[in-house]
Amino acid sequence: MAYYLTADGGTESLRARIYDLKGTCLGSKAVPYETHFSPGARAEQNPEDWWRALIAATRGAIAEARIDAGQIEAMAFATTSCTVVALDKHGRALRPALLWMDVRANAEADAVLATGDARLALNGAGKGPVSAEWMIPKALWLKRNEPAAFAAAETICEYQDFLNLRLTGERCASLDNAGLRWHYSSRDGGFARGILSKLGLSELEAKWPQRVIAPGQVVGTLTLAAAAELGLSSKVKVVQGGADALIGMIGLGVAKPGQLALITGSSHLQFGVTEAPIHAPGVWGAYPDIVYPGRWIVEGGQTSTGSIINWLKRLTGGTLDLAEMNRKAATLEPGSEGLIVQDHFQGNRTPYTDPLSRGAIVGLTLAHEPHHIFRAIMEGIGFGTRAILDAFKAGGYSSTEITAGGGATASPLWIQIHADTAGLPVRIPASPDAPSTGSAVLAAHGAGRFATIDEGIAAMVRPGTTVEPRAREAKLYDEIYQRYKALYPALKSVLG
Repeated sequence: MAYYLTADGGTESLRARIYDLKGTCLGSKAVPYETHFSPGARAEQNPEDWWRALIAATRGAIAEARIDAGQIEAMAFATTSCTVVALDKHGRALRPALLWMDVRANAEADAVLATGDARLALNGAGKGPVSAEWMIPKALWLKRNEPAAFAAAETICEYQDFLNLRLTGERCASLDNAGLRWHYSSRDGGFARGILSKLGLSELEAKWPQRVIAPGQVVGTLTLAAAAELGLSSKVKVVQGGADALIGMIGLGVAKPGQLALITGSSHLQFGVTEAPIHAPGVWGAYPDIVYPGRWIVEGGQTSTGSIINWLKRLTGGTLDLAEMNRKAATLEPGSEGLIVQDHFQGNRTPYTDPLSRGAIVGLTLAHEPHHIFRAIMEGIGFGTRAILDAFKAGGYSSTEITAGGGATASPLWIQIHADTAGLPVRIPASPDAPSTGSAVLAAHGAGRFATIDEGIAAMVRPGTTVEPRAREAKLYDEIYQRYKALYPALKSVLG
């Protein structure tokens, strides 16, 4: 038997899983780590926490699977993106990593847009805005605000690249991450040298890993030291992964033009597959070849989704019973008795790309209880997804269904709300752990078990259930959605 180790390095924890060639998860272990939040929409993590979590989670998953670790022939992983880390010549972090949701670099994002470079077609067809989440704004912030750390950095890279370096000794980047967040183009000369030059940031290129590897290709094998810490053979192949949501597309089986993936967790991401590039206002991309060779990906995203549920849980002292909240919220009519939530608690990624926008709960009365707010949060996130799908459609891309994976699929109510607010059926594969399943497909492909990623999907991704939109509820949500859309411009005038 051959087995495959995966890791899903998320916002709140790293989960390792063991898979067989049928796509069955045999063992799983999650290890949490801390995120440090501070004013200015800053969010940081300690990269050493990722490594410690990978070791503990790997050993835990192997123990639960009850397999011989010597039968693991390859591993691949998905991580948050764009989570930026500056490393010294020994591969050690010079400062905490700037987490993907850290949007302190909004002024630097404006500077990137002001270059007018052709690579900005990825950002609303060149009209922007550019997101403060991306690589170049964050690296520019480091140079402007922490010049000593920037100058000392041998490598500036992402979470994915940090783990690859620690595992194999190879200094490399994922084509998936670079094409998604670094303004890198595999079809137009690689790195965005024009943007860097116009920003006086040309030295950044030498700090980036020069070897850029596509998902599914082999990075290398484990070093003896890494193998010993993980409890694995040094013959294990480390196969390139990428951004968690993009690798999640593979795990959901979303590979054909016209298909749409909804990846849920602390954030929501929406990705569509196209045969040709689409560049439009309110849409990120299209990105060539970053998941599947010869195909393009269009992107939308919501920065705060599951993290808003966690915020509500923290606000109530950690005593919120999610099962009870789901049960009570399901008894309410659409609209949560007059509540509307704007889901911009950590800014808006798309369609507005406004890091300064903020969340809001509108319509509160003394009669409202926690389950009203709970449902209104779900509905607000559903409306945020619909706004992104509207931007896709205006740009020339549409789909007849959504394929969903991740945390929200654990709530039948939330998935039903997504179907009703979007007016589209929502498919959920048998395994909703999309980034892990996608990583397993990549590991098996990299090990030579499948000639293509598509073949791996056919063998390892199994169909599940479909949730249809309800006509009555969809009509009610159509009316509430118009009020939701009015919130952003109204609040923008107040918040500035």
